[in-house]
Amino acid sequence: MKIDFQSLVVFQDNDFLVINKPAHISSTEDRTGDIDLQTLAKRHDPHLFACHRLDKETSGCLLFAKNEEAYRHASIQFEKRTLEKIYHAFSNGIHEFKNEVSTLPILPLKKGMVIIDQAQGKDSKTSFNTLEIYKGHTLIECRPKTGRMHQIRIHLSKKDAPIINDELYGGKPLFLSEIKKKYKLGRDQDEQPLVKRVALHAYALEFFDMQNKKVEAIAHYPKDLRVLHKQLTANKY
Repeated sequence: MKIDFQSLVVFQDNDFLVINKPAHISSTEDRTGDIDLQTLAKRHDPHLFACHRLDKETSGCLLFAKNEEAYRHASIQFEKRTLEKIYHAFSNGIHEFKNEVSTLPILPLKKGMVIIDQAQGKDSKTSFNTLEIYKGHTLIECRPKTGRMHQIRIHLSKKDAPIINDELYGGKPLFLSEIKKKYKLGRDQDEQPLVKRVALHAYALEFFDMQNKKVEAIAHYPKDLRVLHKQLTANKY
């Protein structure tokens, strides 16, 4: 996968840089040996350092610091939870959430997944608001107040609103034939899902710069989610 790092930038000043992370690439170095965004960032600017991570399949806002002071400034905001992360999730089913909050405690397992565990789980909090309702799916705004592994994914799953294609937590793939009337598949053609990854996107990031001025960075949907959104909207009724 050849990536032009500069083309991913959605915000930058003298201290911070935010990119629109592509899906299917790790935020930082992992065991696979594949190229990661931290490595690409260092090639672009040796001083850049990722302030947090997104799941490999998740796209959207990823914050980098350009110097040590900025990194500390961001770290404090993550620790004190004054930094706002806004995600968009396309979920299975119809759900009308209005300031719905989940505080189920999360316990990570060695298998690369998490469970809800009231005894050993770590405190977590996510708020949900419905943005759009389609024929059998929902676009949900998710605001995690903590940063647990797979937090949004499992919290939505426990509200019977698993994310499209998130098979780890009960999500189902979406095929165009399910939502489009008179859809016809070509002869000898196997239908592919509309989106081939967990349909979760880090849409916006709100943080304070080095002058304590509030910054809002927005990462628009990548192509796969634009197609998903377009088809869900077009076949709403």
